[in-house]
Amino acid sequence: MCNNCDYTIHGRNHHCGWDRSIPPVATIAPGESVHFECLDSSGGQLSKNSTTADLATLSFDKINPVTGPVYVDGAEPGDILKVQIDGFTPSGWGWTANIPGFGLLADQFQDPALNVWNYDPDTLAPALYCGIARVPLKPFAGTVGLAPAEPGAHSVIPPRRIGGNMDIRDLAAGSTLYLPVEVAGALFSIGDTHAAQGDGEVCGTAIESPMNVSLTIDLIKDQPLKFPRFTTPGPVTRHLDSKGYEVTTGIGPDLMAGARDALSGMIDLLCATQKLSAVEAYMLCSVCGDLRISEIVDQPNWVVSFYMPRVVFE
Repeated sequence: MCNNCDYTIHGRNHHCGWDRSIPPVATIAPGESVHFECLDSSGGQLSKNSTTADLATLSFDKINPVTGPVYVDGAEPGDILKVQIDGFTPSGWGWTANIPGFGLLADQFQDPALNVWNYDPDTLAPALYCGIARVPLKPFAGTVGLAPAEPGAHSVIPPRRIGGNMDIRDLAAGSTLYLPVEVAGALFSIGDTHAAQGDGEVCGTAIESPMNVSLTIDLIKDQPLKFPRFTTPGPVTRHLDSKGYEVTTGIGPDLMAGARDALSGMIDLLCATQKLSAVEAYMLCSVCGDLRISEIVDQPNWVVSFYMPRVVFE
């Protein structure tokens, strides 16, 4: 519980898609602080005791719930909603899965797999994986957004210009997010909380972990914004930088193919050097490895690199 917050939005007040007609669960004034209780991205369908078999019964109608929406008094189209991320209250557990049909290498990994994580919610000490790796944690919310102007229901899975499922791991405590308002009141919602994720979230899931989020929500009037932007309070990768990286690359005329090749190269390397199975390596890449565009000007071929932090294994 956030003792200094003006409102608490309980997890029962959630929805699984964007729709400007969803009634707000609270109305706040600009500058007020709100504490959101967020479900995990399975919507509570997976638990600490879940097994791989439970993935077969997942209802995708319940996937990626977001808590809200909250109406911000005075917000109108053409304004900016300023969202200061004050802090997270982690639950201490989470899950990572390979879900058939989902992920960058879905064609290569067609069988379900699940890893259930346990971590210390107070110290956020690195979480143990497969008995050989310890993944540094950095809580953030993968889905943060507003209602779109276009009427009707819209899937929460793809991100949009009003935010949504952006999966930007640097939207952590201390960062400030700026979102373009398209409807009166903005209708803000948040969810899909993660304990850790690599840039790219390559297998389709991170350490999916229910947790609470405290925010201060403000309004900037009459400053149209085309797409979301954000600021961070300092370095963004220092929790992974300390021991350097192993890096694989993909090179060619297609960035998506390059990303797949770079990731495949890292999976092969981890299987050879760390004795992980291919799907174990794939899921580890998703929670702590980073896809980066290294070069995009030397046509016709571009370079995509995959960075795996060595600190995970030391």
